[in-house]
Order: sequence, then C-alpha cells, then structure tokens
Amino acid sequence: MKKIAYLTVALAFLAAAFLTSLHPTELDWPTFLPVILAGVIGVVLVKRSESAEARSSDKLARNRILLEESLDNIVTNLKALNGRKDKVPTYDMRFEIDKLFREDLNNFADARDSMKHLFGLQFYADVMSSFAAGERYINRVWSASTDGYIDEVLAYVEKSLSQFEHAQEEFAKAVASVQPG
Repeated sequence: MKKIAYLTVALAFLAAAFLTSLHPTELDWPTFLPVILAGVIGVVLVKRSESAEARSSDKLARNRILLEESLDNIVTNLKALNGRKDKVPTYDMRFEIDKLFREDLNNFADARDSMKHLFGLQFYADVMSSFAAGERYINRVWSASTDGYIDEVLAYVEKSLSQFEHAQEEFAKAVASVQPG
C-alpha cells in the first residue's frame, strides 16, 4: 500500500510538472486539478501508512530497546571521553566524536517518534529537550575541534555529558511511568 501511495505522489508530481510546462501562461485546469488531487490523496495515504506503522506494537517495542541502548551507549562513551578529553588532541576530537557517537545519535533520532506513542508527549518533550541540548553540545565540540579551540572542546564535552545524563534520567522516568506496579 505504501509503495502504491509513493508511486501515486511521484506520478502526480510528474504529470503536474508536465501539464504546467505545456504553455508558458495558460494551464489546463480541468486536467491539472484531478492530477493535484491524486497527489494529495497519495500523500494522505503515505501519512496514514506511516502512522499505522509507527504505532505497531512490534516496532514500538524494538524502538524502545533501540532508544534505551543508544542513550546508554552515548552516556557510557561520553563518560569515557570526558575522562580522557585532555589526552585527545584537539584537532582529533571530531574524529573521536564521529567514531563514538554518530551511529547511536542517528539510531536515537530515527526511533525518537516512538516515544510519543510509548510515553506521551510530555515525556517525549522532557527527554528530547535534554537530548537535543546534548547533541548540540556534541556538535559544538566537533566544530571547536575543527577550529582548534581547546577550551571549548574541553568545556562542551562535559556539558554534553550532563545533558545526556539528564536525558537518560528522564527516559528512565518515562519507562517507569508505563510499567505496572
């Protein structure tokens, strides 16, 4: 169903583009409007399909585990990096960040919408607020490393760790809120 919906959107886009290219100042509205309507229907079908998929219990269970593991890995790696941050050459810190965090940051980001369905919007907001701040700080370390700002690299590794630890605490609260007993 999802493939058909994507195909409908793509074909409607191509058809609409073709119809608008036929004449520089005029448009065949009786033909154009049904094409646009087909595209809108395709988008609605895609969104419905994605929404149903996002709420499937199997996907939610997998994403909950992925979220928890990713956050744990980030905090563990940040603690280790914070402990040796003064031993890593400033210009090499960006390579350490790429090696240690990119996969877990991407995995968490890909699965984050499941938190809305698992825990509700308030817990999602609480976790994501700290997570986003921690991610910004990690990106700031990466940029400072590229520019050679040693003081900023050292300071923001620690700030990032603090934010991710808070995100981890908020995630644990969210998990506890849905567990019985």
